[in-house]
Amino acid sequence: MAAELPPTELIAKHRPTLDQALEAIRTRAYWSPHPEHPKAYGEHGSLDMAAGKAAFDSLLGTRLDLGQPGTDDWVGGETSPYGIELGVSYPHADLDVLLPAMRAGQPAWRDAGAEVRAVVCLEILKRISDRTHEFAHAVMHTSGQAFMMAFQAGGPHAQDRGLEAVAYAYAEQVRTPEAAEWTKPQGKREPLALTKRFTPVPRGIGLVIGCNTFPTWNGYPGLFASLATGNAVLVKPHPRAVLPLALTVSVARDVLREAGFDANLVALAAEHPGEGIAKTLATRPQIRIIDYTGSTSFGDWLEANARQAQVYTEKAGVNTVIVHSTDDYRGMLSNLAFSLSLYSGQMCTTPQNLLIPRDGIDTDQGPRTFDEVTADLARAVDGLLGDDARANALLGAIVNPDVKARLEAAAGLGEVALASREVANPEFPGAVVRTPVIVKLDGAKPDAEAAYMSECFGPVSFAVAVDSVTDAVELLRRTVREKGAMTVGAYTTDAEVERAVEEVCLEEAAQLSLNLTGGVYVNQTAAFSDFHGSGGNPAANAALCDGAFVANRFRVVEVRRQA
Repeated sequence: MAAELPPTELIAKHRPTLDQALEAIRTRAYWSPHPEHPKAYGEHGSLDMAAGKAAFDSLLGTRLDLGQPGTDDWVGGETSPYGIELGVSYPHADLDVLLPAMRAGQPAWRDAGAEVRAVVCLEILKRISDRTHEFAHAVMHTSGQAFMMAFQAGGPHAQDRGLEAVAYAYAEQVRTPEAAEWTKPQGKREPLALTKRFTPVPRGIGLVIGCNTFPTWNGYPGLFASLATGNAVLVKPHPRAVLPLALTVSVARDVLREAGFDANLVALAAEHPGEGIAKTLATRPQIRIIDYTGSTSFGDWLEANARQAQVYTEKAGVNTVIVHSTDDYRGMLSNLAFSLSLYSGQMCTTPQNLLIPRDGIDTDQGPRTFDEVTADLARAVDGLLGDDARANALLGAIVNPDVKARLEAAAGLGEVALASREVANPEFPGAVVRTPVIVKLDGAKPDAEAAYMSECFGPVSFAVAVDSVTDAVELLRRTVREKGAMTVGAYTTDAEVERAVEEVCLEEAAQLSLNLTGGVYVNQTAAFSDFHGSGGNPAANAALCDGAFVANRFRVVEVRRQA
């Protein structure tokens, strides 16, 4: 049967976007083809706000049949952090049937070449983009993100990261030419002559193990990096956040089928409650690539036990900000308050430890003691979140009971500078919404170390009093080296302190943001320009995205022939 989307049509449609993405990762300048504003949608086949909400509502209580082989049951059970039962059921797979079916489509996908694979991936992303409003509600009601964050981070920003992965994948695959004529002179004898052909070949099936908090943003880079390099991809969502990735799989299967490829190149692995299939899948011999975001303990287990696979992990870290001095005290407080509050601190990039000299800091408003800085920051957070409507829009909902338990326990770890309060959500009375807690700790006391040297995921931050900025820099070094960090921030007007912090981050491979006082925050990264993680400290063994993230998902096989 002829493809409904022939390669020539897809190349004509998407090659310009691919070229722009390639240019963007080269220059690192701002670029995005995916609009951030909700009102930008509703034309050219995309769903507007009302249509997207209606599409999401129509999914509730339904069975999402993906047409996958080996379906032996139907599973579900997602409950929104906002208190809504989603009631969607998904196919449960007999892996002995599904995995061979996925491998069957790889030869044709491999032979299609890097460009065709890239534009097919771009068509998948375009169709997801057209349904951004629908996906936003799916992300919101599985992650607890407030709607606008779910719309942006779960929609265009996630799509950007997917496209970025495709661009890197394409660039790495075409680094080697498809063919070469090789001639070696032999003096008076006839030269040696060979024709050589070089083919990027997939490693096997890629496994994407999804996370609860950012199912699309964290899931798309690995999914599209593996697919664009010729691998089939099995998506194993977090049990609390299946819907966004199930919709993604549905779109991908449709596009692959219409483009003339086997839809089983992308499939879903949903699980029964408590089944815990990630370990089983991760060690199957057919699984050759694993992408994982989540706890350090399971990430370490994957790295140690999934020996047959290339494993890419984003785990936990202890993100640190050094507060030494500033020429914009109000801007610093405002920026930090937003960073601590966004999505209730449920981001792998949210600052946890604020290292502040116990003798205080210099500011454009005069000296401020440690206690004054923490009190002023507490007031800044209170001011930001004082209005419940605005608080709900920034905080979203607590994603699961474990986060709530950590938040409640944090107040007992030290002196509370800012107590967490409960925020009512009139639209969703079942939502658990809490403002951040800030706890003061003395960095010189051994009993405080257990708190600030461990990740406390959620809306919990520690203001840690240190003896000097030199001690702060050394504590930063130790924290990144031993615990890892996805982000590091610093505020200083001293060039020597800035150089010292930068040197630590260069040596320990941590991404650094300096003196942010405006509308860019330490816990946000931009696709095509910023690297998310470095792969060089314990928080993650890979960066999103760089050449290393994609290059080992395929190998180049050479066929030589006598000329």
